[in-house]
Amino acid sequence: MTVRHETGAELELRAEIEDLRRRLEQLQAAQKPSNPHGHAPVAAVNKKPSTTVLLSLLLIVLVLGVAAFFGGYLPQLRNQKMLADLAKDQESDLPLVNVTIAERSPQKTQLILPGSIQAVTEAPVLARASGYIKQRFADIGDRVKQGDPLADIDSPELGQQVASARATMEQVTFGAAQAEASLEQGRANEQLLKVTAERYKSLVERGAVSEQDSDNFRAQYEASHAGVAALEKAVQAASGAVGAATANLNRLLEVQSYTHVKAPFTGVITVRNVDTGALVTEGNTLMFRIAQTDRLRTYVNLPQADSTSVHQGMSATVRIPDLPAKVFKGIVTRTSNALDPNTRTMLAEVQVENPQALLLPGMYAQVNFETLRAQPPMLIKGDALVIRPEGPRVAVILANQTVHFQEVELGRDFGDTVEVLSGLEPGQQIIVNPGDSAAEGAKVKAVMIEETGGRGGRGRGK
Repeated sequence: MTVRHETGAELELRAEIEDLRRRLEQLQAAQKPSNPHGHAPVAAVNKKPSTTVLLSLLLIVLVLGVAAFFGGYLPQLRNQKMLADLAKDQESDLPLVNVTIAERSPQKTQLILPGSIQAVTEAPVLARASGYIKQRFADIGDRVKQGDPLADIDSPELGQQVASARATMEQVTFGAAQAEASLEQGRANEQLLKVTAERYKSLVERGAVSEQDSDNFRAQYEASHAGVAALEKAVQAASGAVGAATANLNRLLEVQSYTHVKAPFTGVITVRNVDTGALVTEGNTLMFRIAQTDRLRTYVNLPQADSTSVHQGMSATVRIPDLPAKVFKGIVTRTSNALDPNTRTMLAEVQVENPQALLLPGMYAQVNFETLRAQPPMLIKGDALVIRPEGPRVAVILANQTVHFQEVELGRDFGDTVEVLSGLEPGQQIIVNPGDSAAEGAKVKAVMIEETGGRGGRGRGK
């Protein structure tokens, strides 16, 4: 119970009130008429109070109201102010902590992953003919069209092989012609012997010649017929030899054509390993490497959690750190539809048009996919996460302004922000950078900090 001490002004006021009360009683006693029989006169009973009495009463009421105001309300007001100041002092003694509000990630989010740019078509150009480089027409960085000459190979041995093959083909062609001529001669002889045998047969029937002569001509005809069949086989063999010689000559001519090395398709020379006078071996020497750069593909490894969000035909944007002002539009052309058991990622290919040749094979790129998530997780600042031996924790301010370290399950770490899969609810106050004052169960005073972004985007995957 609080004991209030009266001030000097209050004591003087109280003395004046007592003096006025005493004077009022004296005035009332003086106005009463004397009656020996104890009955008040009729005139005294009906007499109205005077103006002085009314003013005195009004003055007394006013004085009493003022005294009540100064004696009751003002002390109570001072007590309330004292209690408020005390509560404020106690509140100011609580440690201040910076807090942020836990919110869900947006359903539509950006998935940014690293990628490697490669040419859609890239092929090595190897020597198909052995010899020495006679002349080189292209170097690294040169843009060539399909069929443009790259180099000439001097191969005298191959020229001799071509000449030998031509001679062999002429020889077998001449032999085939001889076989044809022999076949025609054999057929003529066969026809002559056939006619002679038939004539002798008719003469035998007339008795003009002996049967022995007829039989001799018949045997000669049959032998000639067998000879013609043999000549036909010889002609077929000669024709086969001509075909083989022709094929060998054509093969050597085709190989000889490879002494003029040409671009297999339109692109840019990325590798050049030979120079004039260098010895090249058929099928072993890598002369050039050419890449088609008007359209490039970027390979991206999708995490398991996002493997179903990216599909064929989906649009994407490709950014190069060295070209911050450029954004390249791409399309997902194919996915592997299987996860790598070692990395738990799925390979996806994004093709990008490159008409200005700003993109180069081998570049590092960042591919941005815009995906939708049915159950977006909570998103908190990375500074609010507390890693302890028992697991990750987040300092949450409860309704009674006390601190509680809540266990959480983490998702992706984007650097400035972290996904929380479970353990938090939207709207909870999270302490950022909790210090020693934010101990378990401690009372604190929350100070909301200004958000600096990072809620709508997603960084690179793990």
